[in-house]
Amino acid sequence: MPATIVETNKTPFKSVELDPVTLDIIENALRNARIEMDATLVRTAMSPGIREQGDAFPLIADHNGKMIVGQFGSFIDGFLRQFDGTLEDGDMIFLSDPYSCEGAISHNNDWLVLLPVFKDGRLLAYTAMFGHQSDIGGKVVGSMPIDAKSIFEEGVRIPPVKIWRKGEYNDDLMKLVMHQTRKPDWCQADLNALIASCRVAARRVIEMADRFGDDIYVSATQMLLQRNHRAMKALIAMAIAEAPVSFEDYVCDDGLGYGPYKIKCTMWRDGDKVILDFDGTDPQSAASINFYLNENMFKMFFGIYMIMVFDPQILFNDGFYDLIDVRIPEGSLLKPKFPAALSGRTHALGRIFDILGGLLGQKTPEFLNAAGFSSSPHLFYSGNDNRAGKGGEWFQLFQIGFGGIPGRPLGDGPDGHSLWPGFTNVPNEFLERYFPLRIERYETEPDSGGAGLHRGGNGIHMTYHFLADGTVSIHDDRWFVPPWGVNGGLPGKRARKLLVRTDGSEQIVGNKQEDIEVRTGDELHYITWGGGGWGDPLERDPALVVKEITQGLVTPTGALDYGVVVSSDAEVDTAATEKLRGEMKAVRGELKLFDYGPSIEELRANCEAETGLPAPRQPVWNISEAAE
Repeated sequence: MPATIVETNKTPFKSVELDPVTLDIIENALRNARIEMDATLVRTAMSPGIREQGDAFPLIADHNGKMIVGQFGSFIDGFLRQFDGTLEDGDMIFLSDPYSCEGAISHNNDWLVLLPVFKDGRLLAYTAMFGHQSDIGGKVVGSMPIDAKSIFEEGVRIPPVKIWRKGEYNDDLMKLVMHQTRKPDWCQADLNALIASCRVAARRVIEMADRFGDDIYVSATQMLLQRNHRAMKALIAMAIAEAPVSFEDYVCDDGLGYGPYKIKCTMWRDGDKVILDFDGTDPQSAASINFYLNENMFKMFFGIYMIMVFDPQILFNDGFYDLIDVRIPEGSLLKPKFPAALSGRTHALGRIFDILGGLLGQKTPEFLNAAGFSSSPHLFYSGNDNRAGKGGEWFQLFQIGFGGIPGRPLGDGPDGHSLWPGFTNVPNEFLERYFPLRIERYETEPDSGGAGLHRGGNGIHMTYHFLADGTVSIHDDRWFVPPWGVNGGLPGKRARKLLVRTDGSEQIVGNKQEDIEVRTGDELHYITWGGGGWGDPLERDPALVVKEITQGLVTPTGALDYGVVVSSDAEVDTAATEKLRGEMKAVRGELKLFDYGPSIEELRANCEAETGLPAPRQPVWNISEAAE
């Protein structure tokens, strides 16, 4: 049965007409409260993933659970359907199990805190924050085993429970949870940071209601939702055709030697509503790359993509959800059956954004983005630090890597950026101060961005010099299927990893691999992929290409993809460039709307020669079992 909201004051809120100035003040106060949540978090958390990289997502919702401001969309309706209990003043909910909240959080590492905000006996709002915990127990350091066959191997699973009940803290629950993790100090600090962030936002909501009145505050939230609904309705009518369009992309492999895994979506408009149907997506994997995609989360992805591409001034909230119908087949990679493993879901999650770009750009190619850095590659490094003065103390690092953003209608893709706009890199000084590491290189990888009128962003080449024996795990993608280019742009270069031992021997390392033993003095070259190019590369200014050669973003060899020939004195060879461009135009044929690079069959045939790794084998499923 659904959750029961216990209110001592049953008086309904009154709808009040607001003037534009008051609405604007409340809107911006909510935006500021959301920013204050982030600031509180990073000043309180301890783990590098949250403190330094910002891997956490805030939310302020109205009294019905619809997000007004935030980053990941509201999960509260799903939670209310699943939670068999009461919500009272002084309660706070804590959970981490994706299967207990319809996939609103997508793996056990994401700890979520939800605070219902009561005022004078009435439920006024919700505040929530979830963040990625660096370790929650389980079979491997970091709690994200690539080879997990079920969620039970991925660390502690927390169903929705009350961490605070009527103002009383559940200390025994915390002792039990923290007993499961290898880093209880980090986890406790990070959890306290989530709690503090929610309480800060709750105070700001109460202050707004005190200042303007409860009815005015609630009416403002409803007006903001309605305004978003009107705006999205207009955007959908403008950008989405009634005729269906389809797009598909791939997760390269599952870490067990099988792949690629197809994600397919078909989109069309029916009246005011857009339908997004994932029929044709591959069945769930036996490994951990499954992504339990919450329908409201995907509506959020769709909405924010629409807003960022077509009208970035719109306040993003949950007001438009009834305009979208999301259909995800049960038993598929995006809706796996319990107890499927989920810890490696980041690659399918990221690929959703490439698919959205491919769908939305087919009607309006001028707004089309190429494929970009659609993942959050992970590096795990752990062991005992036996350097002088360290006494063999335990260490473990979880770090998210960056790569190339796609070429876009408005210009080049940024180099070395995160999939999530709010993420920041872990400073090298931080890494070298707190871990037995020396960062020998942190620079863009030249030529990794696809050539185009607007170049795809380059990936990152990061070289870790290990100062202690330990174990490394790598979670990355786009090493097999390249990121595609659009409107004549070329695909970006694929990811690769190289381990150089102290004796000079080199070992090509898989992009999804657990428990790689490293020794003091070994170096890992962690190279991420670039974004696809946008537009005809033969239209790019040759002087700009030469400038980027001097900046280390493009090499003289890479300049040939733009039809640019560089002279011995690092200038444009104008005559040779014009001749080469003419020859390239004569033989290339019509520009492709999407340039995917080689077919899957060709990629398989050439995989080992091109990457040094064996090609992933075609997955085989029990289709009848997956369809049950």
